[in-house]
Amino acid sequence: MKKSILISIALMFVMTISKAQTPMQLTGNDCNGNPHDLFADLDAGKAVVIFFFMPSCGTCPPPAQKVQAMANNVMLTYPGMVTGYAMPFNNTTTCAATSSWVTTSGVPFYAPYSTGATQVANYGGFGMPTVVLLGGAAPNRRVMFSTQSFATSDTTIMRDSILALFNATSIDDLPIGVNAFSVFPNPASENISINIDLKGTSNLLIDVTDITGKQVAIISDEIQNGIITKQFNTTALPNGNYFIRIHVNGKTAIQKLILKH
Repeated sequence: MKKSILISIALMFVMTISKAQTPMQLTGNDCNGNPHDLFADLDAGKAVVIFFFMPSCGTCPPPAQKVQAMANNVMLTYPGMVTGYAMPFNNTTTCAATSSWVTTSGVPFYAPYSTGATQVANYGGFGMPTVVLLGGAAPNRRVMFSTQSFATSDTTIMRDSILALFNATSIDDLPIGVNAFSVFPNPASENISINIDLKGTSNLLIDVTDITGKQVAIISDEIQNGIITKQFNTTALPNGNYFIRIHVNGKTAIQKLILKH
């Protein structure tokens, strides 16, 4: 009997850690009443951190703070492009308890939720804490990093994964079908020139998003080949930070654009 119980526990453990490591959609309002759509965030080019915690876990706040500091540092260069959710490992924690945990832990980066049992199971089970990093637009949404045993060095891994997702300034970071991608001038006051060198014939979408990830303009959406130069007049957009995105056969590259009219 004891052996059977141990075997059952072992099987449960194997099933837990072998859960599909793919993002799970999350929509609706958080405990502060703010609406969220996880897949929309990913499709807008954002990175999403989900931090699963237990309210009584004394070791959970420090990792949450370290991840928050890392995300805030990344957003100095990529404003608004990293989103965080704080979720309990169960479905019995109240919004008041989660919101209190976020406040007392000093981690306002995270949007508080009152339920998380289904989500944490999807990402492999609960640890002390479980931390998940998601990225990539459809059809390539993916889990870029996850752990059930957080270490300080994990923030470096997460940072590098996020920067690799965002930063398309080097050849190694560009989508496979792209040789080069640049935006000039930057900062810009009026017209910009977007230069792309495609390796072959590709479906190419060029668009502009604001710092929240909202699409504010579509510059081009057509089949292209070789070296392409597109002009875009920015005068209709207010001063601030934007992102020029190119989508090539399901892959995305991003260049930050600063407007100063």
